[in-house]
This record gives sequence, C-alpha cells and structure tokens, in this order.
Amino acid sequence: MGQTGYLVLENGKVFRGRRFGAAGEVMAEVVFTTGMTGYLETLTDRSYYGQAVVQTFPLIGNYGVIPADFESDSIGPKGYIVKHRCQAPSNFRSEGSLDTFFSERGVVALEGIDTRALTKLIREKGVMNGVITDDPAGVDMEALKAYKVEGAVKATSTKEAYIAEPEGEIKKKVALIDYGMKRNILRELTKRGAQVTVCPCTVTAEEIAGLHADGVMLTNGPGDPAENGDLIENLREICRLGLPMFGICLGHQLLALAHGAQRMKLKYGHRGENQPVKNLETGRVYVTSQNHGYAIVGDSLDGKIGKELYRNVNDGTCEGMRYYDHPAFSVQFHPEACGGPLDTEELFDEFFAMMGE
Repeated sequence: MGQTGYLVLENGKVFRGRRFGAAGEVMAEVVFTTGMTGYLETLTDRSYYGQAVVQTFPLIGNYGVIPADFESDSIGPKGYIVKHRCQAPSNFRSEGSLDTFFSERGVVALEGIDTRALTKLIREKGVMNGVITDDPAGVDMEALKAYKVEGAVKATSTKEAYIAEPEGEIKKKVALIDYGMKRNILRELTKRGAQVTVCPCTVTAEEIAGLHADGVMLTNGPGDPAENGDLIENLREICRLGLPMFGICLGHQLLALAHGAQRMKLKYGHRGENQPVKNLETGRVYVTSQNHGYAIVGDSLDGKIGKELYRNVNDGTCEGMRYYDHPAFSVQFHPEACGGPLDTEELFDEFFAMMGE
C-alpha cells in the first residue's frame, strides 16, 4: 500500500487516495479523459501541459511502459490520477511499470481515487484547479483558485528546427510548425513521402518561404489559443504565402484566430477516443480522438473567408474549417490518433492532394 495522498479541488472538495510515482506537491488544472486504451500516448501528449489527468477507465498500466508508443520525449501532464494501478504489467514490449517510470520522470500520481465521482463532479461544475498533496489542511486555496496554465506553447515547442526524412523517396517537402506536436503527425507525413522540416512555434513567414516547402502543417499543442498573439500574427503572414495548409487541434484554433474567428472555453472539454464528428459537406459521421479544452465558435468566421467544415454531433461545437483565401483546412480532432480510432487518417491524403501529388 502506498502513502496516503489527497487531491484538493478549488471548490474545497477533497479526494483521498494513495500516492505513487514521484514525491512532492503539484498544482494543476484537473481534466478527465475517457480513453479505454492509449494511456502512454496520453502521458506523452504535450497538449496536457499544466494539467492533471484523470483516467475514467478504472485499470491503468496493464501493458506497462512502451517507449516506442510515446508521442513525445517528454511527459505532458503535471499530475496523474487513476482508480486502479496495475502493479504487474504483462506485455512482451513492456520496459517497466508506471510507478518506476513516474519516479524517474518526476510525475506525481494518485491511485485509489473515486474517479467516477470526480469525473461526474467535473462534468457538473466544469474544469477546476486542484493540488495533489500530503497535507490537505495546508493548501493555499487562494493560490489554487488563481492558478492558470500560461506560456504553454513556447514551453513545449521545439527550440531548434530539424529535418525528418521520409521512409522512401522524397515526394513533397512540408514545413511543420510545432506547437506541442504529437509524434504520429510526423509519422503520417513521412510515411507518405514527405521530407518534413519541423520548425519552432515562433517561425516567421520569411523563414517558411526560405524552406521552399510544398505545404505547411500546423500541429496540436496546449493551452488557451488566444494567449498566443505573436504566433497568431506570424501565422497570418504565413497564410499570405498561399501554400496549402493543414491544421490539427491547436493548429486549427490558431488558424481560425488568424482569420478573425473567436474561441470559447468548453465546460469540461473533449478528451477521449469516442467523439462523433459530422462532415457538413458530405453528411458522413466519423468517430474521432480529441484532446482540447477550447473550441472555435463556428459562426464567428466571416463567410467570405471560410466555412465550418466539421461539427461535433454531441454538443454542436465546431470541429473543422475550410478556407477560401488560400488552400487550407483544419480539424479540431486528431486524424493521426494513436491508439485510434483511425476513421479520419484519409485527411493526410487530402493534404497531399492539395499539394499536388
């Protein structure tokens, strides 16, 4: 049995559990994800920067730690909360347990929490801040309420540009702007024959032009899209280059803001692998993987500039845009999803078609 630990929420609610992973206290925005698989991809998704993730699926860690499945070299969440932690993982690819992995990487975690009750509370009250601590009576509640995820994109983006070569011959050259990239986006591009130059989030239009790329990829990433004013202005200038462009998640949001649209914060976000999304052009519905706490207001985009392309079937929020000023489209969900679903992988083929295969 692990040492007793507590999750204290900003509304005063306290959940008691057992600690595992790294020692220490951590303050974060508490969010939940409904994925039944893919906990390693969740843990290495930098879109969770500044957050503590609650897994709604009760058993986590049963297939161990598999570095080949990581979405980045760093840990995304600041904290991790589960109902049951598997202490004896069974998988021929496993290289260790979550407890050891978290201790090595400095991840503060709790098990034994009533994650069902916690998730229902977040659904009812909305996302709120929380602190994982040994001393619930000693929590500074004012500091907890004031906590805010800030500077997330620049903290997670690559600092230096680098090139990823395709698996075979070079068919296209893509400039990828890293806002906190999931590695499988890069894999989907290189396996189709793209030589990809991964650029820092601060890349300018002049620098993009100098790459002589066939298209621009905008990746996922963490935080409030509206706080990235300088990156949005850079992206506005990059759009004027007229290159084919494909945006995913935060990339979708930043592209919309660069075109004058507005964003809103969702009550508890979309995080999981079962979000139904409808293509408004074809009427087809896809099951998608998502991880975001903000959304673009679909009707806030000038109809002369672009249109809403996808819509969430559950809550009617905008899930994608198509633009008229240059060949560009974007989606809120993850077509590169690992571990799934793969319904929308074809969007990468659409991007390559835009670049002129």
